[in-house]
Amino acid sequence: MLLKAKEKKERALGTKLFLKGDRCNSPKCAMIRRPYKPGMHGKKRRSVSDFGLQLREKQKIQLTFGLNNRQLGKMFKELAVKGTMSGQDILNLLERRLDNAVFRLGFANSRIKARQLVSHGHFLVNGRKVTIPSYKVRVSDKITIRRMPLSKVFEDLPIKLKKYEPPTWLKVDADKIIGEVVALPQESESHLNPSLVLEYFSR
Repeated sequence: MLLKAKEKKERALGTKLFLKGDRCNSPKCAMIRRPYKPGMHGKKRRSVSDFGLQLREKQKIQLTFGLNNRQLGKMFKELAVKGTMSGQDILNLLERRLDNAVFRLGFANSRIKARQLVSHGHFLVNGRKVTIPSYKVRVSDKITIRRMPLSKVFEDLPIKLKKYEPPTWLKVDADKIIGEVVALPQESESHLNPSLVLEYFSR
């Protein structure tokens, strides 16, 4: 039921958000089978106002990174206090979440799975267990799996990592299964436009 609900939200926003890992790249993906909004009038085209575009972008970011309104609002307040409010600043905070970094390193096939693994204490940051998905990683941080040898959850990971290419701000040692933050994030999901979300919160 939860899976169908996420697919329905993706269809409502008209964008594949890759919420379900490998399923999103298979013919089972709802956006491939039914690439239109849910409901009896889903195939009709409707014009969207500027506010509607901003709201839609906010919802995309919330679904992609698993944030609620309170968490997203808190993030924008944090940026306002620092006096830095740009699309790149938003992207930086979102991408530096530990659950996102675990996903981006290839240690989990979706952010939902990564969040669960972090919460269950499977990862160490610089040798210390961190169970907070929103923890912000920094340049030179090393992310490793807590228990070695690998548990059943990660048994296929070494093979997958040898074929995986992480984003440029991260580095992975596939043999030792160590991830490292080597720079600040400069890119994000191509379907996201954080500048529109900035406009939404600046109203």
